[in-house]
Amino acid sequence: MPTIAFLGAGRMASAIVDGLLSQKICAPTALTCVDGGDGTAVALAARTGIGVAPELAYLLRDSDALVLACKPQQLADLDARLAELTAGKLVLSILAGKRLASLAKVFPHARALVRAMPNTPGQIGAGITAWCPLRTLAPADRTLVDAILGALGTVVEVAEPQLDAVTGLSGSGPAYVFEFAAALRDAGEAAGLPRAIAWKLAMETILGSARLMARTGTEPEELRNQVTSPNGTTYAGLQRMAARDFRGLIKETVLAATARSEELSRD
Repeated sequence: MPTIAFLGAGRMASAIVDGLLSQKICAPTALTCVDGGDGTAVALAARTGIGVAPELAYLLRDSDALVLACKPQQLADLDARLAELTAGKLVLSILAGKRLASLAKVFPHARALVRAMPNTPGQIGAGITAWCPLRTLAPADRTLVDAILGALGTVVEVAEPQLDAVTGLSGSGPAYVFEFAAALRDAGEAAGLPRAIAWKLAMETILGSARLMARTGTEPEELRNQVTSPNGTTYAGLQRMAARDFRGLIKETVLAATARSEELSRD
């Protein structure tokens, strides 16, 4: 059973802990956390039964891996002792925009360094996380990374240069889906539906459509065509979307987020 330390105890760290425990990958005694003084570690420990470390040396004393889950802007100010305290350990970072080269400066003696980009549906175990290692991982470390990130949902390995595009697509993507859901709700209300009914219809339509794609494995264009009759109601709506270049707008949205991720990675 792996022993895992968490530096940071916010939403994503909590989601990983919940997943590890619910999937019985770890017992609470194998997990320890510490926070930056905001009380989140105590709250997480009280809810899940995992340990709270009084200080960094205790946190890492018996841990095989460290999940770096603090705020990205805190990386530069982390305790210098971490360089030695993480010697021989796996360090897995979920800090947005922090490249492996930067992490290697903070954790120069780690046996393995991994950078990951999860997304917010991981809070309920329905996320997707892309990850990349500094160097090729030993089989045991790959298994450990898959277990930790698999606690959030689906896992996919990519090359580090692709992580900015991952951020633009799946990292920021839930916000685009939420915005689309709100737009559907508002449109339904404008068409004469009560707001509560419009919201329920929008939410269940998105949820059911996603399930249908996942369960059938059918390309989205084919499923779209199955709904669309010549000169019918769906055709009328799709024609308006095409006229406003809906796909072009989404492409611009993802590319804008990707470009911003690239900018932040250079800071």
